[in-house]
Amino acid sequence: MVSDGGNSDADGSPVPSKSQRKRDMLALQAVGEALITLPDSQLATIPVPDNVLDAVMAARSMNSRGALHRQKQYIGKLMRNIDAAPIVDALEALRARERLQAARHHQTEQWRDRLIAEGDAALAEFIAQYPEADRQKLRQLMRAAAKPAASPSAPKAARNLFRYLRELSDR
Repeated sequence: MVSDGGNSDADGSPVPSKSQRKRDMLALQAVGEALITLPDSQLATIPVPDNVLDAVMAARSMNSRGALHRQKQYIGKLMRNIDAAPIVDALEALRARERLQAARHHQTEQWRDRLIAEGDAALAEFIAQYPEADRQKLRQLMRAAAKPAASPSAPKAARNLFRYLRELSDR
């Protein structure tokens, strides 16, 4: 049989290069590192096999830098022997949720700042977007937050306004 010089299996499917295999291995190791840094509550929501979960928990308790590095490599090795797609999907879903929460937080901050700076013009826009908002309560919170920054109650009033806006946006 004459070889065509390309990299392929006995069945003709292409074999990834050594560099590609190393990139894949490092990507799986990075997934393992992400699992190590997750809080327990989030880790519990991810479909991780028991042997990988045990290795992740062991890595969390390691203080030695060298031992932690070896443990991360071991987690990467374990990840190569399983289907990591559900784990990657679950991690991506967590990240997407965190990005959404951050965006909502920033939007709420922007509304607070606009309501304090622009007053009734911004209030009319806000009420149009959130008709269930209590206009009187919003005005009271806006007035208290708009007091001079030298006032000791101004930061607390701005926080109260932010909390009320967040309640409205979470509904």
